[in-house]
Amino acid sequence: MLIGTRMLHIKGKAGTAEVPVSLFIPIEDELGWGCRYEIGWPRKTRTSTAWGFDAQQAVHLAMQKIASELYASAYHKRGLLSWGEGGGYGFPITRNGRDLLVGYDKEFDG
Repeated sequence: MLIGTRMLHIKGKAGTAEVPVSLFIPIEDELGWGCRYEIGWPRKTRTSTAWGFDAQQAVHLAMQKIASELYASAYHKRGLLSWGEGGGYGFPITRNGRDLLVGYDKEFDG
């Protein structure tokens, strides 16, 4: 079940492409709690799961993984990825990734 989707954008020569970032409700199994997410990159959707000891940790870790993947992307490095007007993407990042932050992400989480 979907928790929510945030729409990012990639600016290119042919116009702007939408990049949906979707987060799903955590599910418990024998490994712990898993929170699946998807990043709808133009060429291929990236799907992964973050695992935690409980549902809240799984959601938090999934959001950190999303931030890491967005900031490590070639689209970010080329300045083509955006969300809103303030810069950044609105996802928490791990401490060792804070030097990558831009815009409001840097202002509030840096």
